[in-house]
Amino acid sequence: MFRSLIAAGALAALTLAPVAAYAQNAPEEEVIPPEVKAEDVGSTALRTYAPINYSLAEDRDNILVLDLSNGRRVQIRLMSDWAPAHVERIKTLARTGFYDGVIFHRVIDGFMAQTGDPTGTGQGGSELPDLKEEFNPMPHIRGTVSMARAASEDSANSQFFIVFYPRFSLDKRYTNFGRVISGMDVVDAIARGEPPANPTRIVQASIAADDKPLPAIAPPATVNTSITADMLSAPQGK
Repeated sequence: MFRSLIAAGALAALTLAPVAAYAQNAPEEEVIPPEVKAEDVGSTALRTYAPINYSLAEDRDNILVLDLSNGRRVQIRLMSDWAPAHVERIKTLARTGFYDGVIFHRVIDGFMAQTGDPTGTGQGGSELPDLKEEFNPMPHIRGTVSMARAASEDSANSQFFIVFYPRFSLDKRYTNFGRVISGMDVVDAIARGEPPANPTRIVQASIAADDKPLPAIAPPATVNTSITADMLSAPQGK
């Protein structure tokens, strides 16, 4: 089943326009940038900014940890009071190693980074049943983590996306279940593309309370192009 986040036609409408910051007490990395989509900005969306617990030491059973192939770590606050079934699904899949090795297969600059498909095509998911939607009024601001789905509202399964910039037009259409609380700069560095030529992948996904150690990440392969005396004197093949 194709689980594209949003139709190509809708992507073409992602034009940008100026807007002011939405909350005085928002962390610096969450402030709305000077340009976002005009129709995404509305007083209702701005008023529904929801405070998040940014402490990495508290409620660790609801922090998703993503160790990426770039050697960096992202931590996400899972909000079970917003979307209990979706949070439970993410925790279940993370704890069974489902996300380990999965790439970010759809990464659109200025929009979002999508992952969670073990096939890397955007058409796959887990063997667990699809979830009933848990749409809520929480806004899709910078750092929001939300479930991808197919055309049916009740088709979310394992794929999720992280929002680079505010996209309030996604509110109440996709299940918002959390927010990045550490490592948003790491999210910004995820390789772009649909799919990227050299995709960033999740080396290990875990729940903070489980205290899983950092995985060993192999450095990128290099090609030895140096020329030795032996190579120069070796007989040439036919």
